[in-house]
Amino acid sequence: MLAPILLAQAVRVRRATPRLPGATGPVSGLVRGEGGPLRLAVLGESTVDGVGAATHAEALTGQLADALARGGRAVAWQAVGRTGANARVAREDLLPLLEPADLVVIALGVNDTIELHSATRYRRDLLDLMVSLRRRAGHVPVVLAGVPPMGRFPALPRPLRDVLGARSGALDAAAARLGSLPGVVHVQMPAAMLDPATFAEDRFHPGPEGYRRWAEQLADVSRRLLSDTIQPENR
Repeated sequence: MLAPILLAQAVRVRRATPRLPGATGPVSGLVRGEGGPLRLAVLGESTVDGVGAATHAEALTGQLADALARGGRAVAWQAVGRTGANARVAREDLLPLLEPADLVVIALGVNDTIELHSATRYRRDLLDLMVSLRRRAGHVPVVLAGVPPMGRFPALPRPLRDVLGARSGALDAAAARLGSLPGVVHVQMPAAMLDPATFAEDRFHPGPEGYRRWAEQLADVSRRLLSDTIQPENR
């Protein structure tokens, strides 16, 4: 019964939402610090493409690199993102661009939600991505960022917001099951993190402050993962 309403709302949102470009500037860089740099690669959709920020320094990857470098170690970062990418596209088109890394962060799920993919398909596509990643990069630690709770996206009217919010939650729950894989940590994004004031002009993507909050959360988990997986090997 809701289908005609949801379709009409989706069309209106698509027409009314500003189309923001991805971040400008280099897609790789170095945050200076002590010792050999930690090689960070971030793989994913428009948030990794930096939509909502002027440069990658203000977007997710650059801010995550900055947060990780506060421990004193240099961080060499690479952003491998594409606006509109889903998990399958990330494996087929983006993974081949990945350079050697000591830590990989994967940020996906919004496009799989919008495309109404099932939780089963999303988990399968993510698993295929993980397997291909390990074949390419070895047993690299992976932080799997949670699917953003789309029920908090200001650009979405109700009931479309509620429907996509429920589906994004289902996809995130499916992704969380992959956190049981060795060297993989799933990080759920709390709904409270999505303050409307932190969104970009389109009210759909994070702005620099939204990216900063997200990067801080991912950095905390990344430090613990690296401590558990890398340091013991060096003892």
